Amino acid sequence: MADIVSLQAANAGRWAKAKLTRSFAGVAARLVDPAAKARYQAVSAKTGVPWFFIAVAHEREASQNWDTQLGQGDPLGSVSVHVPKGRGPFKTWEDGAYDALVNCAPFAARNQDWSVGGMLTMLEQYNGLGYAARGKPSPYIWSGTDQYVSGKYVRDGVFDANAVDQQLGCAGLLRTMMQLDPTIAFSEGKTAPVPRPPPPASKPPEATPSIHAPAKGSLGAFFVDLFKSLIGRK
Repeated sequence: MADIVSLQAANAGRWAKAKLTRSFAGVAARLVDPAAKARYQAVSAKTGVPWFFIAVAHEREASQNWDTQLGQGDPLGSVSVHVPKGRGPFKTWEDGAYDALVNCAPFAARNQDWSVGGMLTMLEQYNGLGYAARGKPSPYIWSGTDQYVSGKYVRDGVFDANAVDQQLGCAGLLRTMMQLDPTIAFSEGKTAPVPRPPPPASKPPEATPSIHAPAKGSLGAFFVDLFKSLIGRK
């Protein structure tokens, strides 16, 4: 099993020296487009997961297809057959994204480390730690940079050392997105969990009118007030 702390340090080190070997500009521009960003930010507000993490995961899992589940790219309106299996169907992309981030491993909504090493490692966990277990950089993160050459899980549990990932990796996407959108920034380390709004307070139950406490404005209340005024005069 991969050591997460060591993997975070390794990914932070790779980030510091990585150079892009492919063009990420077109896809990155699509991910930071205001309309797409607004949808990612809506999910971010509910989960605490940075919107740009959601964006690059969406690209890797489904080429930003809004009719798929964020968790594995299966159709939004069907029960998923790939890991995580048995999710859905969902009415909206946002519903599926919330489920993937909150209810499915690696439970990104629970993460508190959104530093560069923390974010890249959470993205790697999202795809699986098979590459880390082999001591290899994950193409899910590093494809399209000089940190990755070859080796790919061509399907669940099947590794091909000669296969080359043709998708753009998350690190290059994030680096290019940061050039296009200066609001994107990693945290310095662990952050406090995003507070969830408390449930609305319930009103205390109203007292049931009785002979000793009649309803306000009732005939009974009139006689009680009259009786109190007569007692008070004595």
